[in-house]
Amino acid sequence: MIALEKRPQPSRIWVYLAPLLAVVLTMIFGGILFAALGKNPISAISAIFYEPLFGEFSFYYRPQLLVKAAPLILIAIGLSFGFRAGVWNIGAEGQYIVGAITGAAVGLALYPAETRLIFPLMVVAGALGGWAWGMIPGLLKVKFGANEILVSLMLVYVAEQLVAAMALGPLRSPEGRGFPGSRNLSQWASSANPELMAGTGVHWGVVAALIAVIFAYITLSRHIFGFQVRLTGQSPRAARFAGVNPGRMVLACMGISGALAGLAGLFEVTGPSGQITIDFNVGYGFTAIIVAFLGRLHPVGILLAGGLMALTYIGGEIAQSNLGLPGAAVQLLQGMLLFFLLAVDVMTNYRLSLGKREVA
Repeated sequence: MIALEKRPQPSRIWVYLAPLLAVVLTMIFGGILFAALGKNPISAISAIFYEPLFGEFSFYYRPQLLVKAAPLILIAIGLSFGFRAGVWNIGAEGQYIVGAITGAAVGLALYPAETRLIFPLMVVAGALGGWAWGMIPGLLKVKFGANEILVSLMLVYVAEQLVAAMALGPLRSPEGRGFPGSRNLSQWASSANPELMAGTGVHWGVVAALIAVIFAYITLSRHIFGFQVRLTGQSPRAARFAGVNPGRMVLACMGISGALAGLAGLFEVTGPSGQITIDFNVGYGFTAIIVAFLGRLHPVGILLAGGLMALTYIGGEIAQSNLGLPGAAVQLLQGMLLFFLLAVDVMTNYRLSLGKREVA
């Protein structure tokens, strides 16, 4: 009889082995999925995981991996603070949207001025917008005991309606001939998120993501706040004895994750997206949850996981273009990654044991 037996302490080997095994299983079952769709599984897996890095046009795709990974890393770094402390912010997508709205609104309010201060002001506004949206579930949890999972998730739908209203109303371009959407911010020098290397698309959002990784690593490993975050997640009772205020911890974690998600939205609306539209959000806030857990809530792990997830985005687009692979199949592949990670992660705290079946 096969049973799961609780380990005395988590296995360090499985902590690092689980993400790698999850990726391998995703490739295997993803290949089976593609075969069922009538596609060559080897060609599909190669297009997704090999072509962007080593293919004929990899010189173009490699910088795009950085651009695609940047918002995922920014959001996932913010989420990791809360997840480590047991604060479950599932609504980063909403904070991402609101950060884009507030940042774009500040820039559009100053149009057509030409000054170098506009873009920094937009960055601050984007961070504050995401922070404010994240503080709503935080305050409701602290003051009224509301479940932050449900509140933050429901606020995503509010944010989606808000961005649609902005695209159709206050932020709609007067030169858009009635079509929804704001002015193109990427074409206005004072509000644009400029390319740091010509022809690559790499912008300040990539730099911000790298800074966030360094900041998170130092904070979690060297600062008293990082110790309090880890202690709260591992033993809330011990954290209270150590003088940690649970309410302040909730607000701090929700604020950090909201601000970083808002920054991701701002860099996206001033860079690759270029404008506020009805369908501005593309699910980065939800995908970042996969990135956070795939990276084991560790800043360096999140950096690598963000690159891997960006690989599925870019590679998925290549597979759709070259092989006619449905977009939904790529999304399913990303979902498989989280599913297998959660499944394999059981082995971190449990081991398989073989015992004899008891006879009645």
